[in-house]
Amino acid sequence: MKLTFVLNGKTTSLEVAPDKRLLDLLREDLHMTGTKEGCGEGECGACTVIIDGEAVHSCLVLACQLEGRSVLTIEGLAENGELDRIQRNFVEETAVQCGYCTTGMIMSAKALLMHNPHPTVEEIRVALSGNICRCSGYSQIIRAVQRTAREMEEEQA
Repeated sequence: MKLTFVLNGKTTSLEVAPDKRLLDLLREDLHMTGTKEGCGEGECGACTVIIDGEAVHSCLVLACQLEGRSVLTIEGLAENGELDRIQRNFVEETAVQCGYCTTGMIMSAKALLMHNPHPTVEEIRVALSGNICRCSGYSQIIRAVQRTAREMEEEQA
């Protein structure tokens, strides 16, 4: 089937099998390997992307569901070779260890901050609850999200 959607700000059209997962479309067809496959069942969050402003597990989305929609992946965050603020803060707060969960955590945090630029610690925990990290520990991840929210607020002042 012919599919047209916006990927990281650019209109994309291609032929897709109706049963192909978004995760596979990104990794295999579009060579966007920043989105990881962990469990393949929507439990770990490694494959999180943002569709129309909402964090979703791409292993649970069929590509055919993208028609006319907007998808943001980890590759779409950096601009002009500069990391997005949330990416930079993950690095600076040592919220990155093995890196496997990192892209999903960042995308979940980005979606949260798009809707709620002043989240409480509990709201951050809830937004990240669909993502599993086995290495770095959640305190650094929460600090990275808080720091990003603080920087966004200071920029608005």
